[in-house]
Amino acid sequence: MKMKAYVRPEALYPYQAWSLAEEAYDDENNQRSESVFALGNGYIGMRGNFEEGYHGVKGTSVTGNYINGFYDAKPIHYPEGAYGYPSRNQAMLNVTNAQCVGISVGDEPFHLNTGQVLSFSRELDMKRGFLKRQIEWEAPSGGRVRISFHRLVSFTHKHLAVVQVEVESTGFEGEITLHSFLDGKIQEAEATDDPRLGSGGGEPSLMLEKMEQRGELSLLKQRTRHTGFELITGISHRIEAPAAAAAESVTGEEQIGTRFTLKLSPGEKAVLTKYISYHTSKDGSNQEAELEKRAEGTHREASLLGFSRLMDGQQAYLDSFWQHADVEIEGDPALQQGIRFNAFQLLQSVGRDGLTNIGAKGLTGEGYEGHYFWDTEMYMMPFFTYTQPDIARALMDFRYATLDKARSRAQVMSQKGALYPWRTIDGDENSAYFPAGTAQMHINADIAYAIKQYVQATGDIRFLLDKGAEILFETSRFWVDLGHFNEARGGAFCIDGVTGPDEYTAIVNNNTYTNLMVQSQLNYACDTAELLGREHPEVYERLRQSIGLTQDEVAGWREAAARMFVPYDETLGIYAQDDTFLTKKKWDFEHTPEDQYPLLLHFHPLVIYRHQVLKQADTVMALFLLSEKFTMEEKIRNYQYYEPLTTHDSSLSPCIHSIVSAEIGDLDGAYAYFDRTVRMDLDDINRNAKDGLHTAAMAGSWMSIVHGFAGMRLTDGELAFSPALPHLWQSCTFRVTYHGQLLMVRMGREETRYTLVQGDGLTFKHKGRELSLAAGETIAVD
Repeated sequence: MKMKAYVRPEALYPYQAWSLAEEAYDDENNQRSESVFALGNGYIGMRGNFEEGYHGVKGTSVTGNYINGFYDAKPIHYPEGAYGYPSRNQAMLNVTNAQCVGISVGDEPFHLNTGQVLSFSRELDMKRGFLKRQIEWEAPSGGRVRISFHRLVSFTHKHLAVVQVEVESTGFEGEITLHSFLDGKIQEAEATDDPRLGSGGGEPSLMLEKMEQRGELSLLKQRTRHTGFELITGISHRIEAPAAAAAESVTGEEQIGTRFTLKLSPGEKAVLTKYISYHTSKDGSNQEAELEKRAEGTHREASLLGFSRLMDGQQAYLDSFWQHADVEIEGDPALQQGIRFNAFQLLQSVGRDGLTNIGAKGLTGEGYEGHYFWDTEMYMMPFFTYTQPDIARALMDFRYATLDKARSRAQVMSQKGALYPWRTIDGDENSAYFPAGTAQMHINADIAYAIKQYVQATGDIRFLLDKGAEILFETSRFWVDLGHFNEARGGAFCIDGVTGPDEYTAIVNNNTYTNLMVQSQLNYACDTAELLGREHPEVYERLRQSIGLTQDEVAGWREAAARMFVPYDETLGIYAQDDTFLTKKKWDFEHTPEDQYPLLLHFHPLVIYRHQVLKQADTVMALFLLSEKFTMEEKIRNYQYYEPLTTHDSSLSPCIHSIVSAEIGDLDGAYAYFDRTVRMDLDDINRNAKDGLHTAAMAGSWMSIVHGFAGMRLTDGELAFSPALPHLWQSCTFRVTYHGQLLMVRMGREETRYTLVQGDGLTFKHKGRELSLAAGETIAVD
């Protein structure tokens, strides 16, 4: 489907360089705003819900609080099952709501759907890392107050979030009540027919075990129904008011907290600071007493630091982040806001402990049930590898931590080695629809590709020695066992019965993307074995002994790579997406109404599978990832064939088309796809931001700039750029970290400037020309 000329919609939020703001409240768009105003720190995620609760139109709000990697595993009931289907589905849980602060002016409760809202504003500050909301409100009886909320989810204290509420009387004399509490009664998401939203419905997964007031600390303990994980949520407070406030412990149905009562006169104000903690038994302790002790420690530290110092720590953390990750666009304020918003949300969503990862919706909603996909390696990893390599390492550590489960999955699939799950939280396969799940075995090669890129970009050989090589070897062992040397193909190595990245074409033989990526992986695995044997023989021997690796097996990998079959159509001069794709009837785009997209919601899978139609980049993605394997003529021919057949029903697709469009010289097309990617959530292009943000597309927008317009590639350890500035921009500046050195790249209309901000010296290529930079040096080139 040839993408129509992209027309950027009217701004839903004002274009601001470092913030996201709204100046009015309305029910219709509330749920979308809850997603985009979400806060998180990679462990805790909080949707942009109102502390006082939501009282608008039913169905326009989802109260959401999440902990990365904290899940329950409900049984999957198949009407017609088969061997090897996953038996349980892991789903990230919506946990205890700790944001709650009810406010009463006299005896009249404050909320936005009663009384009169005189002014309203909300702002997400991406430079300082907090959410601010300010309301001037007149109670039904006439009393006026100004209420301000500041919310912080700490980047420097994993288990801590803070809400500060300030109530100022502007025309009221009397009693103010602040009721801060924990609410453990979670409303389950409704079941839908949209596979992107998860199953929903059913019995609650979190069961209350106890509530306890321990001095100034309120604790609520719950346990997951099926997995037995414990969660302890705690709150403590500091109150500042003109006169002493009366404090009363209050409990209700699955609620516990404190009610503060005080008096205000016009011009006076009260400030309540609420410290929130989440601790679970998945954090390393199954002992209730230990979890409670940790909660107490978190609140003691928070109280000692206070809100101001916690804000200072947040600012310092983000100063460092932006020094490495910021992208500055001169000439388009909408895209400037968009690229910073995306980077900020990626940071808020990514696990950094080696035990958690980053979900398709991050920590902003329950779409895809919090599962981790190939999105991590193919989309998020490049962003973190070149801006926050420590986080990239943690994402790779997660794959190593779940390697044993990948081995078990391979056994279930009657194969040797290891097969990573298509969607998971703790390493088990969770895809109940195998044609677009387990069959996407290319995830093994995607992980191997990410390992290679990470090691070459960072020089972290230690990871390769300790973990990466074992992942490479076990997944390579899987590929050679899965494929076969096919006499019908002249003895070429073929891989049958798989699904490539395009989920509108399932269970095929010789998917070009898969075969090329496997070929690349097998060669890299062989090179790694040779490197270890030559330079780290003790490590190699230990690894060989532990997994039973032989020299003949490694030689078999090299042979499979050399004889890999890649379908090619001589007449069209393109690579066939798979053995039979080009023999199918092309989809009738002309007579498919706009409201029939995405196709997956309107057509049976078999209807889609029998046509030439793509959900997202497949062969085109290989053109980018394995750029060095194709001539420019091949890239142009393949792109021109597949691009008109692609619906972009997946949010992962536009950024890849943007990158390849830029490489083949179609800057207008590249810009249109980039524009659609970078503001996918801020402009709600897919009309589903309410269900959570699109983290892969966010990372893809960074890739569109760095790999697309700047043409950055890392091939066999050699860093290279080929910049082409979009004509609407005056300049674009970004930074990449390579082998611990920080390189700043500024693309301008007349020249590109490279500055080595940190490091001793760096050599790279610019449009094929070798350049070298000394510490602090800047070079300007055409």
